[in-house]
Amino acid sequence: VWNDLVPILPAAREYVEKGIAPGGTHANRRFLSQWVTYDTDITEFEQLLLCDAQTSGGLLAALSSELPERLGGLSGAGRSAAADVLEDLGCFVIDNLPPALIPKVAELARDRERSSRFALVVDVRSGEFMDDLAAALGELRETGAHTSVLFLDASDSVLVRRFEASRRPHPLAGSGRISEGIARERELLEGLKGEADVVVDTSNLNVHELRDRLHELFRDDHTTAGSLQVSLLSFGYKHGIPLDVDLVFDCRFLPNPHWVESLRPLPGTDDAVRQYVLAQPEAGAFLDQLRSLFALLLPAFAREGKSYLSIGVGCTGGRHRSVVIAAELAGILAELGFPARVLNRDLDRA
Repeated sequence: VWNDLVPILPAAREYVEKGIAPGGTHANRRFLSQWVTYDTDITEFEQLLLCDAQTSGGLLAALSSELPERLGGLSGAGRSAAADVLEDLGCFVIDNLPPALIPKVAELARDRERSSRFALVVDVRSGEFMDDLAAALGELRETGAHTSVLFLDASDSVLVRRFEASRRPHPLAGSGRISEGIARERELLEGLKGEADVVVDTSNLNVHELRDRLHELFRDDHTTAGSLQVSLLSFGYKHGIPLDVDLVFDCRFLPNPHWVESLRPLPGTDDAVRQYVLAQPEAGAFLDQLRSLFALLLPAFAREGKSYLSIGVGCTGGRHRSVVIAAELAGILAELGFPARVLNRDLDRA
């Protein structure tokens, strides 16, 4: 840690020099001693300040990793909940770290013998940070650090409801409306979202579903450098196109089992529905074209270092055709060497 870059209130220094410090500070210092060494010019009082649990103690607990995760997104989209999940997965989490300090933290990370993971939470609270963030991420990738950027999104209406429920102002709203702050934030973060490795739309996710999604993305057995994780999402257009998919395929050109009375109440996971959909000549031709397309795309994405690919498959209601095609496509991707996780978003919706 660059001691002169850590902001310390003058009164805090005065108190600690008088021997007044929270008990947790001493416990932090003892715990961190297995990882942290101090230059000889850092006094014992300064060491206590750096380990203060109420201020910058978390910084020292998050110095080392081969696999940094960058967690950004819209205010109210679920960053705090996501940070908690990543912490449960073994990441050291640093919230609201100025982007200019990211390379310095990563430099210290490389000096540690034992590798671990950490997550940095970045949002508009960092102010005019976009240029610094882009430069920091570029510098990390040039050094070969395996870095993933996760962007959390949600619809405007959901964000407004969440802010109203929390009774907290939007950080960019000022004296204006919440919706105005959200619009400003979207404009500021547009570039970051475009560069993100994975975008997660939390509009229809509760905290448990968000936890499951992040476990799929970031648990240890999915973090091998160079791997491409693929997810398939079936959905219904009448319930809205998902915000967090990279590619979308429309199955509405296929005959709809909804209009077959015996099939209407059955889900797309039922074998009778599956046989009906796959019996259509267009279905086989469509799947053959998808096989050729992904045989080209997936290795190319992997070579370019893409870590995550989310594919949406849609039909009218999301209960029949898209469910069948998504399942068949998952089998094709597995044969190509890219096993995919399948989520049927609207399977149980009317």
